[in-house]
Amino acid sequence: MIENRPGAGGNVAGETVARATPDGYTLLLGSNSTLATNVSLYKKIGFDPVKDFAAITLIGWQANVFYVHPSMPVQTLRELIDYAKANPGKLSYATGGHGTTAHLSGELLKTEAKIDIVHVPHRGTGPALQNTVAGHIPMGISSIAPVGEHFRSGTLRPLAVTTLARTALLPDIGTVAELAIPGFEATTWHGLVAPAGTPAAIINTLHKGMMATLNDPDARKQLINLGVDLAGNTPEEFAAYIKAEIPKWAAIVKASGASLD
Repeated sequence: MIENRPGAGGNVAGETVARATPDGYTLLLGSNSTLATNVSLYKKIGFDPVKDFAAITLIGWQANVFYVHPSMPVQTLRELIDYAKANPGKLSYATGGHGTTAHLSGELLKTEAKIDIVHVPHRGTGPALQNTVAGHIPMGISSIAPVGEHFRSGTLRPLAVTTLARTALLPDIGTVAELAIPGFEATTWHGLVAPAGTPAAIINTLHKGMMATLNDPDARKQLINLGVDLAGNTPEEFAAYIKAEIPKWAAIVKASGASLD
């Protein structure tokens, strides 16, 4: 049974599962927001993403993509960075809102490339796309699925994706890591966790079941069509990944001044 618990960027669902009986019957499909960035974006989230959950597996990543309006005099990410350095504070970028992965991707680019670009948040990806397609804002950052048709029609120009490896939906578009900034990664990731204290035998059973699903051809096809690059790792590897993501994004959130309270 899937039970949607919307609210506070996933915090409502996270707190519900953190307080659930650790018997393997209540699980959280968590994301980078719930398990990594929210602890820095909110003053209180109601749970500890490391102490209150037992990791099962990382399911996969969804890349963000940096794109520009065709009127922009840049063809590559390196040219964009050079343009931003030559015009500090004059280049703005659109996203679907404060604290989103797209926003934090832009802030990470600012930090790593040492450029000054201005965030223009919108109430959702749709309005952000409308403003970039219309040329009101020269640059945008988004997950891939909403912008693919704009790339095919030429109304927007993709420059780079934010995964470490190229993504299946845009195999011809290079990564930020390979084009300009080695090691750059800023994705929306998804993983499965259980309440802390869930017995190891149950975690292992859930892990085996999840890995079987990730290796199922039909499930793989559906996830890839949604823009998910599949992962699948051990509970120990996923726990270490969550622990590493929290301080990485805490520094970016602090530098950006972003807050969702």
